[in-house]
Amino acid sequence: MKGPILVVLAAGLGSRYGGLKQMDKIGNNGEALLDYSVYDAVRSGFKKVVFIIRHYFEEDFKNLILKRIGSSVDCELAFQELDTKVPAVIFEAAERAGRTKPWGTAHALLCVKEKIDAPFAILNADDFYGLEAFNAMGAFLKNDGAAEGAIVPYQLEKTLSPQGTVTRGVCKIKDDYLVSVDELKSIEKKDAVIYNTNSDGSRELLEPDTPVSMNFWGFPPAVFPDLERYFGDFLKTSGSEPKSECYLPLAADWLVKNRLLPIRVLKADSPWFGVTYKEDREAAVKRVSELTAGGMYPPSLWKP
Repeated sequence: MKGPILVVLAAGLGSRYGGLKQMDKIGNNGEALLDYSVYDAVRSGFKKVVFIIRHYFEEDFKNLILKRIGSSVDCELAFQELDTKVPAVIFEAAERAGRTKPWGTAHALLCVKEKIDAPFAILNADDFYGLEAFNAMGAFLKNDGAAEGAIVPYQLEKTLSPQGTVTRGVCKIKDDYLVSVDELKSIEKKDAVIYNTNSDGSRELLEPDTPVSMNFWGFPPAVFPDLERYFGDFLKTSGSEPKSECYLPLAADWLVKNRLLPIRVLKADSPWFGVTYKEDREAAVKRVSELTAGGMYPPSLWKP
């Protein structure tokens, strides 16, 4: 079996961040958070990286990211646009309705289908996942990735932002397998209490150690036909809504509940941090600096 592939979700517009956070300089030598994910993936046995981006910042991405890491890693680009893998009639209706951005993370994954010929992991460009998580996922994909999916969950309290609400996929787990994922879109911590504000204004209390998806998933290549069916159903029911998104955690939930793919829960004692808001950047820079000073990463990830 071929070595596992890493797919990086890097097409986001960063509306809450105020810019393209996937390319923002976090490390000592201008590295972005995605550099650390790629570096850890290579250390964990991943053989290829596919970045999902938008055409309008392709040249910037090549100059800022691929020039730095492309000589060390086999890298490819895939593109997620509003019309990618979307029937023309739905695309045209979406444009008329005012849609300006693509259809979410499950749609993004479909955009990379033609470049996947081995078990693969997929994750966000603007999150730091930790070497232990990549070791766990890499070992799983090499041994069992052709038959099952996988997720590395994180404890909810450790994934919150002091700057505002966050969206998290709350996971239910039984016997080391995923049972369900519930996408909660307005989670925050106030006065030492964590809760989600539901669409009707009610509050749902959440425990600090609740396992949540941070979009670090593993899948076999055979998952794509089912994902295409899921996305097709989404377009039929929500394609006319200008801001609707087809979320990867909810697609995973559908796969599990329909017994199409068992998803194993991998345990990894990894730190997580990310940059949801611009104000999160300072903390991310500090964390990366501390990890580098502690010897987890070299001062320059990609030597000339």
